Amino acid sequence: MNIQDTIERALKAAGLNTTSGPMRGVTETIRKALSSAGLGGATEPPRAAPGQSTPRDGDTIEVVAREVAGPAEAETPTAPHPPVAKPSAATKPAETAEGQFLARSFSSAAGTRAYKLYLPPQAAKAQAKALPMVVMLHGCTQSADDFAAGTQMNRLADQHGFLVLYPEQAASANPSRCWNWFSPHDQVREAGEPALIAGMVQAVAAEQPVDPRRIYVAGLSAGAAMAVILGQTHPELFAAVGAHSGLPYAAAHDIPSAMAAMKGRVVMGRAHFPGTPEDPRRPATQAVPVIVFHGDRDHTVQQSNGDQIVSQALAAYASEAGKNGVKASSEEGTTDAGQRYTRTRHLAADGRCLIEAWALHGAGHAWSGGNAEGSFTDQKGPDASAEMLRFFLAQPAA
Repeated sequence: MNIQDTIERALKAAGLNTTSGPMRGVTETIRKALSSAGLGGATEPPRAAPGQSTPRDGDTIEVVAREVAGPAEAETPTAPHPPVAKPSAATKPAETAEGQFLARSFSSAAGTRAYKLYLPPQAAKAQAKALPMVVMLHGCTQSADDFAAGTQMNRLADQHGFLVLYPEQAASANPSRCWNWFSPHDQVREAGEPALIAGMVQAVAAEQPVDPRRIYVAGLSAGAAMAVILGQTHPELFAAVGAHSGLPYAAAHDIPSAMAAMKGRVVMGRAHFPGTPEDPRRPATQAVPVIVFHGDRDHTVQQSNGDQIVSQALAAYASEAGKNGVKASSEEGTTDAGQRYTRTRHLAADGRCLIEAWALHGAGHAWSGGNAEGSFTDQKGPDASAEMLRFFLAQPAA
């Protein structure tokens, strides 16, 4: 017998009717208070935490129904030492029947960042079997939880069996929590955010059942720009890149040039910048498979930036020795919700798709096919998360 039953029996013994009249409301209040405290007597299903949807019958529970929070990590760079991925100090990882969403942090000589890691049920059962991993980089003002809710990548992880890593930008590194794609220091392999994120990925892959040859990176907006950078700085680590509403590699060198690049002005094409002695441009030379989504009504990051990502990738593949050329084919379609799109696929001689570009007609700056529980999402589709995953898993291992 639980506490609620004991209270109800005492009320009845006193001659009070707990099933109707005023005492029914009192009894219901007591029941809810005991339930919320975890003391038994609950008859209603548990409510989802803020930012998580309450599943309908037959739906998959995508992430945990409990927030996992830890103390903020210091942003000052640490002394050089081997990279370490460590659990957040606050709580144990939250679990659901569908998997685990862990809150952790990573520190290396390049700095410290928090991250969330989603482990699908298959990870616990994998044992010796290694699984793919998708690294998801959020956009400005977003968080790992927000991006997970909007992209629904954890739901796909449950279905297809892969891990999802969500690095999280710190407000101390950028007040708007943007990845610093426009900083020359953050466009190189040896330092800055590329080194920090790559170190985080390698540390997670070393301690979890991850296939190091099947690691992919994708992002939205500033996160997409950083994903493109990682494809250039660490091509041996990432087997493919996904860029949604992003910018090409080394598109800017400071905030003014970043604002110009976002508006579609190709400032990096100038011979020199005012006040700089040398040309700061860095060419994209690494041929890494890439899938691009971009709305042609995106007024935050103009669609021409998505076109430039494709152009850089085509140039990198053209420079590879022995390439017989890449052939393009396009198709148009409309989703059930009325979103028109054009998909262009660039195929190698063996038929493998090296570059795939989705032009979303009339769409703005939002994750295509995303869930309304996350910010910057467009529910009309097509489903960018599912299409990126399809493209990733079709690529040969890195």
